[in-house]
Amino acid sequence: MVRILFVCHGNICRSTMAQFVMEHLVEHEGVADCFVIDSAATSREEIGNDVHPGTQRVLAQQGIACGSHRARQIRVAEADDWDLIVGMDQRNMSNLRRMLPASIHGKLYKLMEFADSDQDVADPWYTGDFQTTFDDVWAGCSGLLARLQRQGMA
Repeated sequence: MVRILFVCHGNICRSTMAQFVMEHLVEHEGVADCFVIDSAATSREEIGNDVHPGTQRVLAQQGIACGSHRARQIRVAEADDWDLIVGMDQRNMSNLRRMLPASIHGKLYKLMEFADSDQDVADPWYTGDFQTTFDDVWAGCSGLLARLQRQGMA
């Protein structure tokens, strides 16, 4: 079982999009039973809020189910529960390194690393451009799944 936690600032746009895209990809590949996938925030700003309507809209346009999810903050106590903790941008990564014990820093990745890029996932909270965010998330999640398949983990 591979356990992946996607993380962004508020857990209503990018990390939820990554969660649902990854769930879609593993289902399509027939390996969903090999994964536990969730998402969380580094901040408390959106705690309890639903997935952003822009994220819901772009996922629906792509035929990807957007399950129910309420924003939550990552907890230090859960850090050991995840095989991969995947941030959306450099600020998320800095916050995760600050918030979580050094012993788990080897589990921290920026999503676009899996798309062979050092760029951040575009933040639609500021741009309003959920399609560009989707394109980034799709590339990162596809690359992540391909890497896990090459490693025999999926």
